[in-house]
Amino acid sequence: MTTIRDVSKLAGVSVATVSRLFNQSGYVSKEAEAAIQAAVAKLNYKPNSIARSLAGKKTAAVALMVPDILNPFFPEIARAAEDAAASQGYTLVLCNTDNNPDKEKMYIEALINKQIDGIIVSSYTISPEQIITLQKRSIPIVVIDNSFPDHPIVTITAANRYGGQLAVQHLLYAGCGKIAHICGPSHVHSARERTLAYEEMCSHLPWFTPSLTASGHFSVAGGYEAMKHIFRQHPDVDGVFAGNDLMAAGALKALHELGVSIPSQIKLIGFDGIRMDMVYPELSTVSQQIYTIGRTAMDYLIRQINNEPIEKRNYELEVELLQKATT
Repeated sequence: MTTIRDVSKLAGVSVATVSRLFNQSGYVSKEAEAAIQAAVAKLNYKPNSIARSLAGKKTAAVALMVPDILNPFFPEIARAAEDAAASQGYTLVLCNTDNNPDKEKMYIEALINKQIDGIIVSSYTISPEQIITLQKRSIPIVVIDNSFPDHPIVTITAANRYGGQLAVQHLLYAGCGKIAHICGPSHVHSARERTLAYEEMCSHLPWFTPSLTASGHFSVAGGYEAMKHIFRQHPDVDGVFAGNDLMAAGALKALHELGVSIPSQIKLIGFDGIRMDMVYPELSTVSQQIYTIGRTAMDYLIRQINNEPIEKRNYELEVELLQKATT
C-alpha cells in the first residue's frame, strides 16, 4: 500500500512538505508542489481523508438525513445529492430517521463525532432552534422540504401552495363539482401548504365542507383508508386532490375496490411526480423538480463548507402540472 512516505521519497521532499500540501496548512514552493503532484500521479496515491480529519481537517464527507427512505421521493433526492457531492470530491452518508426524533438526534451526534463537513436535513420533527445550535457548532446545514423563513437557515422547497392551486384548478376546469382532499400530516410544511391551497380554492364554493378532507399520513395505506372514509360520507364526490403521489396511489386502489371508474366517475390528482410505473391508470400529478432539489441542496451545502457567499436563504423551485390518465 502506497504511503505518504513513498510520495515524499519519489518527489524528493520531506513528509512534512507533502503533508502541508495535502492539508493546505502552510507554504509549499511551486517546484515542490509539481514534484509531489507528479509522484502522486505515478504512484496513484489517494490521501487518507480520515487521517486528515484526525488532524482537524475536513473529512470530505457530507450527510443526508431523510425521514422515510421507502418513500420514492427521497431516493431520487439522495441520487441527486450523491451525484453533486461526488462531482465536488465528497462522499455522501445517508441516514434514515424513520420520522423518529430520538433516532434523528442520535444520527446528528454520531455525524458530529465523525467530524462530518455538513448535513442536508429533511425532517418533519426538527426545530429551527436545533438547527441553529448546530450552526453555532460550525456545522453547515441545508434544509429541504421544510421552511423556516424567520430564521437564518438555508431551505429549499417546491412551490407547494401554488402547486396545490394548480391541482385543484385542474379538477375544477375538468368539470368536477365536488372535490375532496387527502392531506398529509398537518405539522409538515409541504402538506400544510397544499391543504391551504385546497381550502383557498374551495372553501367559498357551495358544496365545500371540512368533512371532504381526510388525513392520509403521506402513505399508500393512509391514502387508501382516507379515500374509503371520504367516499362513505360523500359518495357523490367526483374529484380528489391527494397531497402526495403515495396517497393518490392508495386512493386509486380504494376506488378500484369500490367499483368506481377513473376518470369518468372520479378524477384523481396527486403531488410530487415520483416514478410510479406500476400504478394503473397513470396518475395525474403536480411534479416537483426532485432531482434539482437534491442537487441544489448539495451545491449550497458545499458553498457553506467553502465559506462562499449565498445570495438568499429560502429557495422555492417551480412545479409543473402533469395531466395523465386519472384526470
